[in-house]
Amino acid sequence: MSPQLAIMLALVVPLVGAALIAITGRLHDNLRETVTLITATLLAVIVWSLVPLILDGERPEVTLLQVMPGIDIGFRVEPLGMLFATLASSLWIINSIYSIGYMRGNKEKNQTRFYICFALAITATMGLAFSANLFTLFLFYELLTLSTYPLVAHKGDAGTVKSARVYLGVLLSTSIALLLTAIIWTYHVAGSGDFVLGGILRGLMDPASVGLLLALFVFGVGKAAIMPVHRWLPAAMVAPTPVSALLHAVAVVKAGVFTITKVIVYIFGADYLFSLPQSGWLVYLAAFTIISASLVALRQTNLKRLLAYSTIAQLSYVIMAAAILKPMAEIGAAVHMVAHAFGKITLFFAAGAIYVAAKKTDIAQLRGIGRRMPWTMAAFSIGALSMIGVPPTAGFVSKWYILGGALQAGHYVAIFTIIASTVLNAAYFLPIVYMAWFEKEDTSINTNTSVIKEHGEAPLLMVLALTITAALTIGFFFFNGTVIELEKQIVPRLDSS
Repeated sequence: MSPQLAIMLALVVPLVGAALIAITGRLHDNLRETVTLITATLLAVIVWSLVPLILDGERPEVTLLQVMPGIDIGFRVEPLGMLFATLASSLWIINSIYSIGYMRGNKEKNQTRFYICFALAITATMGLAFSANLFTLFLFYELLTLSTYPLVAHKGDAGTVKSARVYLGVLLSTSIALLLTAIIWTYHVAGSGDFVLGGILRGLMDPASVGLLLALFVFGVGKAAIMPVHRWLPAAMVAPTPVSALLHAVAVVKAGVFTITKVIVYIFGADYLFSLPQSGWLVYLAAFTIISASLVALRQTNLKRLLAYSTIAQLSYVIMAAAILKPMAEIGAAVHMVAHAFGKITLFFAAGAIYVAAKKTDIAQLRGIGRRMPWTMAAFSIGALSMIGVPPTAGFVSKWYILGGALQAGHYVAIFTIIASTVLNAAYFLPIVYMAWFEKEDTSINTNTSVIKEHGEAPLLMVLALTITAALTIGFFFFNGTVIELEKQIVPRLDSS
């Protein structure tokens, strides 16, 4: 199979899968879910087939359509996009396994629509990951927003729909008003929006304009949830837990930090931005978001909202690492995308399992639950330790690289932020772990006594999925060489820095 064919299949396979899910959903649930799993597995195989080529330095590309002179819908596989596509396609398999257990265990309605929209969201993710230019990226960025709206609004009640509209409104308004403006400006100045290692803007804009253009990109990419354009993320917690996992770990927020990182590396050029003091504000904005979101997380009583604000903070680790503009930090940005994905999907899987098995959503209700749900809470504990950055978990690896980059740059604000946020992460995660394992269950705060007396673990498929992601969270601590070698290709000066 040629790499060009693999690129096109990565886009077509989930799209065809969505159509087959729609057809089989009318026949039998088992058939529909079998199609989902086969589609997800086939996509992962196709995407993984490109990894050796990218490691060898190849950059396969395909131009699908010329919209107008100088503006194409085109795809090109480079290291950062390869990482994002591999991560999303692989986690889709695990999320699908989990979704089967969750949707059935919770007796959710409109399950066929759920699986269709999920497949469409993955299609958009593949297009975004492999985009060769800003126009293609914007097209699939918007398709990702539109395809995930029905997932956020899945429950269909008035409160859910209202929150889903916040989700849609924030993401569309920021992308159309700011991101599209930034893209048009870039094409006007550079005559191109192609992603080129080292950037395409050097010498074409005055420093003040570069700072303004960077701001348009950063705030226009609402999916990165940088403050103050973060409100959509807590609002989206009304969605079913598999959707929360999609939003936080598989596709949506990763699309945000991926886009900003790709723009820094391939549109501005990290070296060029580093030479301009007008870009220095981004580190401070990311640091503010990290600390502020962590402080808000401390005050949360609902488990999913705590995880949502934790995500806002963790995403800005990637932004801050990319903005430090040092080779070690650039690798840390990419590695943290993986580390956060494994850890956060595990935490959301555990939260969903607790809800399905025990109908518990508040943190105060988790006392002693480790004795009833040991597999689930063991996975939750691993995910929490990874968010804190404790070895041997994935979060330690990414924080090591980000902190190393901050030390390379002598950026004391970044160093302080990493240390302070680690303390804050521990402050809101460790009490949950402690009460789950070491405190006695308080049945007086529960209303459904029959559930309290009888519940154990969630359905097997849910437990299987969260066990796999917990294992990946630990495994990445030991086996991360491929990711690091892949991302070294976009920071070739690492060994000389």
